[in-house]
Amino acid sequence: MPEALPVATIRTQVTVPLAFPDGYTTTARVFTFKGLVDGREHLALGLGDWAGALDRLAVGGEAPLVRPHSECLTGDVFGSERCDCGPQLREAVQRIAETGGFLLYLRQEGRGIGLYAKLDAYALQDAGLDTYQANVALGRGEDERDYTAAAQMLATLGVPRVRLLSSNPDKAEQLTRLGVDVAERVLTSVFLSPANADYLAAKAAKAAEVEAAEAADELAGRAPERPVSR
Repeated sequence: MPEALPVATIRTQVTVPLAFPDGYTTTARVFTFKGLVDGREHLALGLGDWAGALDRLAVGGEAPLVRPHSECLTGDVFGSERCDCGPQLREAVQRIAETGGFLLYLRQEGRGIGLYAKLDAYALQDAGLDTYQANVALGRGEDERDYTAAAQMLATLGVPRVRLLSSNPDKAEQLTRLGVDVAERVLTSVFLSPANADYLAAKAAKAAEVEAAEAADELAGRAPERPVSR
C-alpha cells in the first residue's frame, strides 16, 4: 500500500527566465510550497508547456516528464567536474522544456548529508574510497535522500503519474512506494570526464545493485527492503 502523504500547498509561484553558460535559455514557472514534511525550501520548476502537460494527463494522455534533481552547489553552480550533476541539470531542463513537465529541485546536498560533509567525503575519496564508502566512513548513510517531499510536491501540482527522468532506480522505487505512478523511467545521458570516471563507475555499480535487489525481492514476493537513513 502507498504511504499516506501529509497535504502540502502552493506558497507562491513566479516566472523566472533561465540562462545557462552554454547559451541555452528558457523560462520556468517556479513554485514554492508550505507543509513539506522536512521543512526544506524545495522548488518545482514548470518547464515548457507544463500546463498543457497537466491537461493531457487529466484526460488520460501521456504523463509529464519529471526529474527530481538533488541540489549540488559544487556541480550546479561552480561547474565541478567531480560529479555529473551540473550537466544532468542542464540536460534535464532542456528535455523537460521540450515536452512540458517539471523539475523538482530538492535541497538534499551530498545525497542528503549536507555540503560540509560532502566536502569531507571528497577528502576521503582522494584517499581512495568511493563516493558511497566515503559517506559511510563519516558515519552517514550511503544515500540519505528521501523523496517524500517530492511526492508531496507532485500531489500538490496535480501530477499523480510521471515519466521519471532518472537513471537512479531508488528514485522510482521511493516515489512508487509514496503513491506516485511511475509510468516510465527515462534514462539520463552519461557525462563522463577524467575527473568523474570513478564517481560514475560507483554510481553505475550501486544502481545495478539496487535493481538486482529489487528483482530478487519481486521474485520472492516481498516488499523491497530499504536501508535506514542515518
